[in-house]
Amino acid sequence: MKLARFRTGDGAVRIGRVDGDEIVDLSGIPGVGTSMRTLIGELTTLGDSIRSADGDRHALAEVTLLAPIDDPQKFLGIGMNYAAHAEEARQASIPIPTSQMWFNKQVSCINDPFGDVERPVVSEQLDYEIELGVVIGRPARNVSAEQARDHIAGYLVVNDVSIRDWLAKLSPTFTLGKSFDTHGPIGPWLTTDDEIDDPLKLQLTLTVNGEVRQSADTSDMIYDIYEQIAYLSQVMTLQPGDILATGTPSGIGAPTQNWLVPGDVVRAEIEGLGAIENRVVDAR
Repeated sequence: MKLARFRTGDGAVRIGRVDGDEIVDLSGIPGVGTSMRTLIGELTTLGDSIRSADGDRHALAEVTLLAPIDDPQKFLGIGMNYAAHAEEARQASIPIPTSQMWFNKQVSCINDPFGDVERPVVSEQLDYEIELGVVIGRPARNVSAEQARDHIAGYLVVNDVSIRDWLAKLSPTFTLGKSFDTHGPIGPWLTTDDEIDDPLKLQLTLTVNGEVRQSADTSDMIYDIYEQIAYLSQVMTLQPGDILATGTPSGIGAPTQNWLVPGDVVRAEIEGLGAIENRVVDAR
């Protein structure tokens, strides 16, 4: 299934099931509500009702798609997790971590799949990073890599927008440089795990104004998504709705100082999951 949060012309926020170029309103199903995080925890119970629901239908073009999950407890990202990207960093004299390197993206950075991304007044080093987003479906604590897929609800597209000078100079941790408002566009919807045969073999493509900047396959990950879940779950209990941004491939703007500027349109697409597209604007 593809599950989305959306807003109609009357301003109401609903959850729907995406069917081709339409979205089926699920608000008539008791227990669905408007929080995808809450719904994820109930998918085992409500899944059959959601799959068979035939509520009001809207053309996707006539609704506003919202961030599929707007209230996760955690939004975590892993750094330098693609082999080609790590080599790109090494050539730029950036130290390569010897183990999984995780950071927080504060949940206040979450943005809609087609929302504007702001260039802040404090920096011009605005960069893009396409990433496979993994959404936790049931609590994961001390799970093995072999057990990890059982704890995945589904997947979405993430653009891990980054402010490079705040990462490199002004902040001692990645968190601030990764957490500016609007710098976590996700979506366009949650694609449930059963729809994806192998999440370790998905094509990722990011373009800026139609020019391909990043193109890779999730098989290039250094630590695959199951190893990531196993590693994190040794430290903290991953909860339904938590989002893991699982690393970006090579082609980011930093090595060439090719920063995003107002007016740029960034499109991030992952095979089987859809695409998000965000215009860059100056912060208001």
